[in-house]
Amino acid sequence: MDLTQLMLMLGLTLLLSPVWSCKMNRCFEEQDLDEAAEKKLRTHYPRPLDVSPAAAAAADSPASCPVELYQQRPVELSDRSVSPWRYVTRTMKDHFPVSYSEAQCLCSGCILIQGKNPPTESHNYNSVAVLQSRVFLRRELCSDGKKYYLRPVTVEVAVGCTCIRYNSS
Repeated sequence: MDLTQLMLMLGLTLLLSPVWSCKMNRCFEEQDLDEAAEKKLRTHYPRPLDVSPAAAAAADSPASCPVELYQQRPVELSDRSVSPWRYVTRTMKDHFPVSYSEAQCLCSGCILIQGKNPPTESHNYNSVAVLQSRVFLRRELCSDGKKYYLRPVTVEVAVGCTCIRYNSS
């Protein structure tokens, strides 16, 4: 490649870089943000199925370890686990989607079922959240101070709970 070709490529790069950067951080009017975020999430960041709002509990309602459920035969996966969980609705202002469901472990220990004995919560084990990285779009102000652009951010979301051995060290 000679000097003329190199200069031509450099010139084209400098000429097109504002177009590329503008496209990356496209600014939207506030009333257009919902539609733009929905389109970007649908085309660029596939979303896992979320729990229905009716199934999600309020985050501030008390949670307790449902040992008594294990006297019967629970149906739901979250209730059959030895580390049961429930879903709570979380809200993040200035993000798309604004709300999502997250698992909340109901026991600090794990429920043990041994022979004919009644189920008990054992603290020799711990219930811990299983985390999944999810992409959300954060609304940020453009340089004009009037419009917004959507920046992808990764958030660790609890999707369930599992039982692990107690770490004594």
